[in-house]
Formats: sequence, C-alpha cells, structure tokens
Amino acid sequence: MPKLSIIIPCYFNEENIPITGKILLNNEKNFPSNVSFEYILVDDGSKDDTLKELLRFKEASPEKVKVIKLSGNFGSYNAILAGMNYAIGDCNVILSADLQDPPELVPKMYEYWERGIKLVIANRQDRKESIIQKILSNTYHSLIRKLAIKGIPKGGYDLVLFDKKLRDEVVKINEKNTNQIYLLSWLKYDYVNIPYVRGKRDLGKSRWTLGKKIKLFIDSFVSFSFFPIRLISVGGLLLGFISFLYGLFVIYAKITGLVPLQGWTAIMVVLLFVSSFQMIALGIIGEYLWRTMDASRNRPNFIVEETYI
Repeated sequence: MPKLSIIIPCYFNEENIPITGKILLNNEKNFPSNVSFEYILVDDGSKDDTLKELLRFKEASPEKVKVIKLSGNFGSYNAILAGMNYAIGDCNVILSADLQDPPELVPKMYEYWERGIKLVIANRQDRKESIIQKILSNTYHSLIRKLAIKGIPKGGYDLVLFDKKLRDEVVKINEKNTNQIYLLSWLKYDYVNIPYVRGKRDLGKSRWTLGKKIKLFIDSFVSFSFFPIRLISVGGLLLGFISFLYGLFVIYAKITGLVPLQGWTAIMVVLLFVSSFQMIALGIIGEYLWRTMDASRNRPNFIVEETYI
C-alpha cells in the first residue's frame, strides 16, 4: 500500500489550518483507494495559535497527522527540511498552509508518480497578486532559470511531488542557506510539470517579508550559481582594459598637448567608480565566504522543541 506524505510548513496560520485540514481530508477521495496518507505539519516558531489548531487537527485524525514544533522561526525552507526528516511516505508533497497552491492538483501529480516519474512540478502559469509582486516574482524565477538551474519550468513553483529517493538525497545533503525545493530540481531527475494559476490568500496575513525575499534571492544564487563571482572577474577584466586604454589616452594627450589636463575631476571620477566596484565585489565575495563559514560550523538547520506523532 503506497503512502503519500504531505509536508506543510506553518507560520502564523491559525486561521488557515481548520480549513486546510478539512480540504486535505476531503481531497483523499480523489486518490486510488489503496493510498494511505500522512500529514506532517511543521510549526516554524509561530507566536499565534497555530500550534493549538495543528493539535486540534491531529486530534481529529491522530493516525494520519504528525505535528513538529520548532523552537523558533528557522524559515520555511528549513521547516520543509524538518518535515522531510520525519516523512516516511513512498512519495511526498510540499504544500503551503494558506492553500494558494491548490491541493486539487496533487491527485494528478500522484498519477505521474505511479507511472514512474520521480519528480512532478506544478509551475505557476499566472498568479492572482499585484502587478509589482508578479514582476518581482517572475524576474526572480527567470534569473534562476537562466543563470543558476537551467531547464526548470517557467513561472517558478512551490508545489512539488517527489519520490522518497529524492527526499532521502535532500535530507542527506542537509545544505544550509538554500532553497530545498530548487534543490530537488538540482538533483537532475527527469520531471513533468503541470501549469496552474496561483490563487490569492483569503485568510490571514502573509509573513513573507521583503527581507526574507531578498535573503532567498541571495541564497538561491550563492547555492546554485557561480555567476556573481564570474561577473566580478569579467567586470574586473573590462575595467582593467578600459583603464589601460584611458592611460594610453592620458599619455598621448600629455605628450601632444591635445587636451589641457587638469586631472582632479578625472581622477575623482575614476576613484569613485573603481571604489564602488571594489565594494560590490567584496560584498559578493563576502556572501560566499559567510555561507562557507556557516557550513563549516555545522550547526543544525533547525531545532525541534516538541513532536506530536
């Protein structure tokens, strides 16, 4: 009897959990009758009544529900990794607690897994959000697709179904400061993608702040791409070549008297430009070095305070 593990990171989702739980249980009838389910809900340090609602859901279906309480807010991707550590299903799904990614897609994704596809991606064809959010999200995923992980579907994705073999690989890698969902794609398994329109959030307030988005953007590039470092190298070469040409021009102008060289303005412009480039380069290198140091310290990605299994 195949088991499906549904992993749900939760952060300030007290309003969503009662509705999400009912929809998940009702959705079971859309699967073959021989499928069993487990729901792994990870409380990522919520300060509202999320844990209380999760335990109510467990009381209603104690044999299916596992609740993992982390000691604090470690981020949604580390919460996902925590859920992977406790999953025992033959295949797994990552699903958002706010239902912006529809659970109704999961049965179709499961059908592909039955055919032997180890990774099924539901990619966002469109999203019911503001124009600014759409532009920022599409730009981010487009850059990742072109510069970091080539071959992933357009539009980005959060809803994925994957085989236990992929889950075990991600748990074994145990990488810090990364995007576990994109790490599944990095494993290079063939996949099938199902386009859909991401819904808007009806209940509660999103805690996906600008700071968290910026960190995810940096983490994604540092984890999966050497493009920022390569950009520094190419920029340095171009800057050196331009400086060499400018130096030749200065010598030629001095000798021929072509231009009355005062020097101060030109020197200040060059100094400011080069200094700016150096600071940006140091910042990029620092991001790589900090993550290298963080990995070398070997601290855990999350701390589990309590389990309700």
